[in-house]
Amino acid sequence: MSTMNLSLKDGIHILTLTNAANDNTFTAEVMSEYMAAFDQVESYKGNSALIITCEDEKTFSTGINLAWLTEQSAEGTAEFMQAFHTVLCRFALLNIPTIACINGNAYAGGAILASGADFRLMREDRGRFCLPEINIPLPFTPVTLSMVSLLPNQQALKNMLLTGIAYTGLEAEALNIVDSIHPADQLQISAFKLAQLLATKDRAIYASIRNDMRPQIQVLLDELSGKA
Repeated sequence: MSTMNLSLKDGIHILTLTNAANDNTFTAEVMSEYMAAFDQVESYKGNSALIITCEDEKTFSTGINLAWLTEQSAEGTAEFMQAFHTVLCRFALLNIPTIACINGNAYAGGAILASGADFRLMREDRGRFCLPEINIPLPFTPVTLSMVSLLPNQQALKNMLLTGIAYTGLEAEALNIVDSIHPADQLQISAFKLAQLLATKDRAIYASIRNDMRPQIQVLLDELSGKA
């Protein structure tokens, strides 16, 4: 894979985004690599957990590469959006515990992806969590709106959606957008410790309980896959 790397450490899957030069943005190639990583994680035998993080200290992900998208044909754009929506839904419903280890800016689609994680950990001193679509301007879709609606603080979500405000790690923790914040040198360690704890849970039961809490995402995934 050219934009990310999936590794296994002590039974924990770590998906590291490596395309910092392009702010870990989303293209058709990137969506294919997410799909391949998810396939590999889901086929793993035994209990585990997945951490998504990045190797760059500036940017976790800024979402869709809009410059790239504007160059696509109508058919190419439709195919990309299908893949993008499928990646989001699959991530939210993976048969494994998931953690977003946000060590840089999570904007737009990057924040939407992180919203689908079971747990979000963020740096306390750097980075923002932001849904700036109102300022792009770009409408939300049923899938992207369902994803961000997984965030527990609906008041904070309303503020992000309607104003495009960017929250710091300290603010995101206070608003329950992220579960915890950590110094830069402790973030990865804390995410790994949480992953190890989650990996002690029965994987099938964990996924069943979590996915039952997200019925709308399953309906959307079924529609995307033609099962509805």
